[in-house]
Amino acid sequence: MNIQIFGTKKCQDTRKAERYFKERKIPYQFIDLTIKGLSKGELTSIQRFINIRELINTTSKEYQASNLKYIVHNTEDILLNNPLLFKTPIVRNAPIGATVGYCPDSWKQWQD
Repeated sequence: MNIQIFGTKKCQDTRKAERYFKERKIPYQFIDLTIKGLSKGELTSIQRFINIRELINTTSKEYQASNLKYIVHNTEDILLNNPLLFKTPIVRNAPIGATVGYCPDSWKQWQD
């Protein structure tokens, strides 16, 4: 498996996702969204499995400040320029799938 976890160290669900893979001795790569955001290619890969609107954290301060709910076009560019708008964790197992949030049931299916 080629697991990537996109999230922040402050996010409880991101820490739970990391613990899930550590406990099962599954190697993963953690990408801190406060330091490095998603690339356009990574976002495109994730969008094959998850709708872009499902990736947006509508409860975040960044979402309220950006007025994103009124923007119909260029959502992808806004997300790429402000990675703190993403729900976390985003877990990607290329090319099998991707999830947003804490989804141990989906991750278990990747192992089978």
